Amino acid sequence: MLAIIRTGGKQYLVSEGEKVKIESLEGEIGSPVSFETLYVGDGKDAKVGTPVLAGAKVEGKILAHDRHDKVTGIKYKPKKHYKLKFGHRQNYTEVEITKVSAK
Repeated sequence: MLAIIRTGGKQYLVSEGEKVKIESLEGEIGSPVSFETLYVGDGKDAKVGTPVLAGAKVEGKILAHDRHDKVTGIKYKPKKHYKLKFGHRQNYTEVEITKVSAK
């Protein structure tokens, strides 16, 4: 069964047993989390919320807190002796989806 969840201002298509890297969440490793559900369905039967689907649950378990690889960028202005290199590493939480249910 597939579900679309919303967390951290983004939407993710998930299924049961899948591991997903999402925006950083508060919580200890191994603790359960639940998500806002926008859509639940398989190939034949689909339920869509407006915007959130009432009675649907997507539950998961926090596996790890980590950081993505570094993304670098450069600012440059010609003939002005200005060059700036910067980098950023975004925090994320890895979650395993344990249960997808719709009522």
